[in-house]
Amino acid sequence: MQARTEQGRTARRWGSTLDSVVVYAQGAVCRRLAAGNVPPDGRVRVTGLPRSLDPGSLRARVVGTAGVRVTEARVEVEAEPLAEAAPDALRREVERLMDESAAARGRRDRHLNLIEEVKALRPVPPARRRDDPHRRTPVDAWLGLAEFVDERLTGLHARLVELEEALGQADHALSVAADRLARASTDAPAAHVETTVSALLTLDGTGDAEVELEYGVPGAVWVPAYRLTQRQGDSSGRLVLRASVAQRTGEDWTGVRIALATADLRRRTDLPRLRSVRIGRRQPAPLPSGWREPPTGLADLFAGYDAAPARSAAAVAPPAPGGSPVAMAAGTAPGPVPPVYPTPPQSYDEQLVGAAPGYGESYAGAAPGYGAPPPVPPDSGVYPQPFGGGANLSAQSAPVRPGGMPRARSMPLAPAAAMGPPAAAMAPPAAAARAAAPPPPAPAAPGGAAPQPAAGPPRPSGAELDYTGLVLCGPDEQGGRRGRLFADAPFDPVAAEYRRRAEAVTALPLPGHAVRPRESAGSFDHRFDAVARADIPSDGTWHTVTVGEIPVGLRTEYLCVPSVEQTVYATLVLSNSTDQALLAGPVEVTAGDDFLLTTALPTLAPGGERRVGLGPAQGIRVTRRTNVHESTAGLRNNTTVLDHRVHVELANQLGEPVTVEVHERVPVTSDADIRIEERADWTAPQDGAERHTPGTRVWRVDLPAGATTALDGGYEIRIASAKTLTGGNRRS
Repeated sequence: MQARTEQGRTARRWGSTLDSVVVYAQGAVCRRLAAGNVPPDGRVRVTGLPRSLDPGSLRARVVGTAGVRVTEARVEVEAEPLAEAAPDALRREVERLMDESAAARGRRDRHLNLIEEVKALRPVPPARRRDDPHRRTPVDAWLGLAEFVDERLTGLHARLVELEEALGQADHALSVAADRLARASTDAPAAHVETTVSALLTLDGTGDAEVELEYGVPGAVWVPAYRLTQRQGDSSGRLVLRASVAQRTGEDWTGVRIALATADLRRRTDLPRLRSVRIGRRQPAPLPSGWREPPTGLADLFAGYDAAPARSAAAVAPPAPGGSPVAMAAGTAPGPVPPVYPTPPQSYDEQLVGAAPGYGESYAGAAPGYGAPPPVPPDSGVYPQPFGGGANLSAQSAPVRPGGMPRARSMPLAPAAAMGPPAAAMAPPAAAARAAAPPPPAPAAPGGAAPQPAAGPPRPSGAELDYTGLVLCGPDEQGGRRGRLFADAPFDPVAAEYRRRAEAVTALPLPGHAVRPRESAGSFDHRFDAVARADIPSDGTWHTVTVGEIPVGLRTEYLCVPSVEQTVYATLVLSNSTDQALLAGPVEVTAGDDFLLTTALPTLAPGGERRVGLGPAQGIRVTRRTNVHESTAGLRNNTTVLDHRVHVELANQLGEPVTVEVHERVPVTSDADIRIEERADWTAPQDGAERHTPGTRVWRVDLPAGATTALDGGYEIRIASAKTLTGGNRRS
């Protein structure tokens, strides 16, 4: 760790600028740019990263320069005490107002105690002995005391009103300052410690280069919002897509290009594997677990690193004193002996790549057909060595974590090599089944001693088989961990606290009619790029960003259901002709220069149409009357005929022609003894995005300006004469 720190201090510092941010459903991916001249040793420290970033999401690459590439990238944190207190006017103002509020509350409480003392003043007569006669009461003294108490209480209550007003003003000022402090940007140093998060890069090449850093941060959310402008008589409108963005990532986004995506950064990207189920004695061999034996010459991988002039031999951890040798396979090159574990190791690394083809054949002392080393005797007191070796992945092909972000490496990475067959794959089916089976419980040792480890190669657990969660130990690690993969990642409580505070932004109350992108996006994911750069401070409040203009088709229609309410409602029918979906969210509707209302826009798929309500239309009148006539029919009058007639009148008092859609409902039945015959020119609604109640019928009427029209319709219900409809024969 000391060698790594010294190397980081000697690295050349490059300043960086935040260029673009992609905000996902939760979290964001930031992109920074840094440029400079590559030093001779190739070590560069890029500063300006936020404290809440995910270290496993760091990516680095060289853009626009040939012959220079990134061979190593890792995150380092530096903390230094400030020479003088950091300017924090808001916090000091809150502390001052808290003192003022406490002082005002103390004065008020002391005044209340004084009022209680004055109210407690009462005349107390002297004690009367048994033989003493009754005394006369001095009325003047009683009245004088009462006048004194009243006059004193009047003055005290007047003063109490002033103290209450002063306390209320102090509390109000304190609440305002506390709210400003809570909404202030978190892109500020602590009161006494300055923390610097940087990316330590190793570049291969010479000359000037521009480096692009990409990393993920929590604490960013967004919801869509719209502004719709229409003109009377136009068949198209302007729909401006805006986004309400809130972030508390610890860095202010100033002058950055904003993009909005509906995807989820935390969604797993690995594909599920469905295994076949077979009936019978013969079963397929279990799949290999993925672990491998240590490669030959693992210690030689760091020989050049240890022999470098800039690094001393003291940086490499020596073998533990008194340690026993660890069993190794025949043919393995000698190297630094790792210390003996006092207890069985809690984790081991799994090597997926890093050996030449035919890797399993290098174990000359292994049993035929097996690639594992000889088992360790149970009574030897020696535990098997952790598995794995140096990672052979390039910095540009880092494995992807479950959330879709790559994991940063903590050591230089060599070019990728071919992967040999794992040991479990070369074993026969019976042996592979035994290797994949869970280990049996270890028997308790006599006298309460620790149980001895089971013989044979170690069996990986579920956490150790999560390849995206393994961490590669760097060359400066101690205890035989260098160059190996382990499942126990170091825990940083300070960074965890920063991320916890950043995640608090997800609990913000949503604006009116707003819907989160993952709820409205459904099964698709889209990205919306803003047309201009924007500024979003890290204050955890909603900020509006204009994304762009979307052309939509518009037509105004009027809808009424006179059987429910004799009111005509104006609606806008929006058609999406673009290749991107419109997410659900609030939309502000304006007609010309007049603001109409704010309503909810439903999710509109590409090529789809949805209706948006604008409220009652006062210029169109509707009236509905019904008539029911009951009669009999048939040879023996054995059929009851219920004739329902509907009369609807429409009057257009607007100065322009309109299209009105009138909805009526016809009874439906599943009884074969009931027949329903319609007598009208209405039609059944077409299947589309809108859902209609069974039996709905529609009239579409074009009304000129100032015109009236009448619609007549009806239906007959025929039932047996000996029966009646449930609820009565009248349906309206």
